[in-house]
Amino acid sequence: MREHLLAVDVGTGSARAGVFDLSGRQLARCVVPISVHHSLPKHMEQDSEEIWAAVCSAVRAALAESGVAGESVLAIGFDATCSLVVRDAVGKPISISASDSPGLDTILWMDHRAIAETDACNSVADPLLDRFGGRLSVEMQIPKLLWLKTHRPDIWASCGQIFDLCDYLTWRASGSRKRSHSALASKWGYTPEAPGTPPLDYYRAVGLGDVMERAGLPAQSEPPGQAIGTLTATSAGELGLDEQCLVAPGLIDAYAGTVGLFAAGARSEVPFSAEAVLIAGTSSCIVRLSQEPISGPGCWGGFRDAAVPELWLTEAGQSASGAFLDHILKLHPAGGTPMKARHRAILDAISEHLAEEGSDFGLPISVLPDLHGTRSPLSDPLLTGTIAGLDLDQSLTSLHKLYWRSCVALACSISHIIERQPRRAGQPKRLLLAGGLADHPLLSQLYADATGCDVLVPKDCDAVLLGCALHAAVAAGAFASVEEAGRAMQFAMNHFPPSPLRQAALSRDHAMLKAMMRHRDELAALASPPVANTAVVHRVS
Repeated sequence: MREHLLAVDVGTGSARAGVFDLSGRQLARCVVPISVHHSLPKHMEQDSEEIWAAVCSAVRAALAESGVAGESVLAIGFDATCSLVVRDAVGKPISISASDSPGLDTILWMDHRAIAETDACNSVADPLLDRFGGRLSVEMQIPKLLWLKTHRPDIWASCGQIFDLCDYLTWRASGSRKRSHSALASKWGYTPEAPGTPPLDYYRAVGLGDVMERAGLPAQSEPPGQAIGTLTATSAGELGLDEQCLVAPGLIDAYAGTVGLFAAGARSEVPFSAEAVLIAGTSSCIVRLSQEPISGPGCWGGFRDAAVPELWLTEAGQSASGAFLDHILKLHPAGGTPMKARHRAILDAISEHLAEEGSDFGLPISVLPDLHGTRSPLSDPLLTGTIAGLDLDQSLTSLHKLYWRSCVALACSISHIIERQPRRAGQPKRLLLAGGLADHPLLSQLYADATGCDVLVPKDCDAVLLGCALHAAVAAGAFASVEEAGRAMQFAMNHFPPSPLRQAALSRDHAMLKAMMRHRDELAALASPPVANTAVVHRVS
């Protein structure tokens, strides 16, 4: 009898695999790193063959650790970042790199090469843009596709299949060319309710009239709730499974975390408007679920059925959060390699500093953390960050100060984004938090204090992997609905209520963040060429 599930989560820097039983118990979890290549500034690339090899290694290691036999696995689910995998008509990789390295066929989600193409896409008046806060993001697929066609017509002419990464993984596993609604609605502009259809008029208007053929796109997206096929003989052998294992439609990684937290996180029931999900990783995503579509500036959505069937999803977030903290470690002389264990050791040390020195620890350092542009509430990939208050100290304590003030800035920025979400979404009172370093109690408490929300964090559970497994269980027919699966696979949550004293102390930091935004605009205006009779308009994102 098949009583187990496999979940695969491919992030920016690693592939993670988890083995679960049908009660939601995580039996094993294994992580395998993957590489990111920088061929030019703003160009970030990966090798999909390396990604698939990492997936296979992680799955095999997780199976071995769990002691579960491959023939006991009912279904496998995949979630991933919204990176773009470029292949020819027979499925062979095509390099998209300026280095011409043959394996680099994947444009990473955070690649910003297509800024001009993003502007071109946003200059075309179309109702589609309303679903993306009024403008597409450079992180989405349509601008990347237009860049490829414009700058590399030789490559474009050879393309036959271009995938969102999660759909590449399901294709690699099953051979099916079906594409998930999760990716096509939120990143490719398909209509928001599953099964979605492609925006053919918009594609033609921006110069992508042949994209259906070049990308091998389907006439409609694949809704959640049903399997898209079974493993091929080749992929079954590579993964250590068998050909009877079902394959679920792919998910965007933050949406898999939303499924896990929303459906299976143990908590009291509240209205959708009182709750938000925050998935923290290389970037941070704030996800709201609702029974009606909600859209607005700095938001992506609404998309129905992109995570939970019959519910609408709206997303906002930060373009770089974990990536920003990694950058701090790489820059500071005392930083070291930005591995998770290094981050946690620094957070532990900061906890001791705060206990001894109080909330002023790290001042006068102030940080504007937008080193990779902004996603919300203002979508602008050209905005930059600032660090003020530095001196010549290169000690470990100086690193702790800078790191802590960066964490405070990221948390205040999340609060700033939530405050500016559409009023129809409601002001959340509870934040479900997972991913990255979210389970460290110092950060969990910081997000509670910065947002004023009760923060709930999974206890001994990887919510992203569990959400992916839960999605696969429903697609395989083990449960009739996400709600039923959530009740069966429920996990405990740790509760971090906001502290009124710490909230009061953070009011200064909220004000400092907004002041730095104003100063950034003022400096940008001074740096710009003078224009006669033009007033300077200050903007706080």
